[in-house]
Amino acid sequence: MGSSGVQMVCVALGVMGLIGAIVCCALPLWKVSAFIGNNILTAQAARAMTIISCMLCGLSLLVLFCGADFTTCVQNEDAKPKLSLVAGVGLLLAGLLVIIPVSWSANITVRDFNNPLFPNSQKREMGACIYIGWAAGVLLILAGGLLCCFSRPKSGSSGGTAKYYSNSASAPNKNYV
Repeated sequence: MGSSGVQMVCVALGVMGLIGAIVCCALPLWKVSAFIGNNILTAQAARAMTIISCMLCGLSLLVLFCGADFTTCVQNEDAKPKLSLVAGVGLLLAGLLVIIPVSWSANITVRDFNNPLFPNSQKREMGACIYIGWAAGVLLILAGGLLCCFSRPKSGSSGGTAKYYSNSASAPNKNYV
């Protein structure tokens, strides 16, 4: 298993990413438009993905706390790397679930802003929550990637061993037809 220090860094990155995702979801500074039409549906779908990301991140952090080396919630040492790996995958998915809607919203905003046929009264610029969402997603992906890289079982665990035989005399003498 990875060191406790790496897991503590991952917890800190995950918490900062969760706070960023909550701020990104709560503040209305990334909405494309408040006009009736396609933009309301995309804003609701983006907000829903961000809320799902926050819930997945919170759940992944709880699993990480249970499976971390610096806690005693789980006594089984063979289960701790698996719990850390599950938490890492959850944080990776949570990061993607933040980056996708924020990038989607930024794409719509830039596309409409650069469209000469779009009315000037409805043109918007990217808000601060777009950048907060990108930063939160990167932090969550970084935490999840670190956890996935350092969540390996200890050597000598019950993983089984493979036996390889060469064509020499050490191989069992069996005549196959």
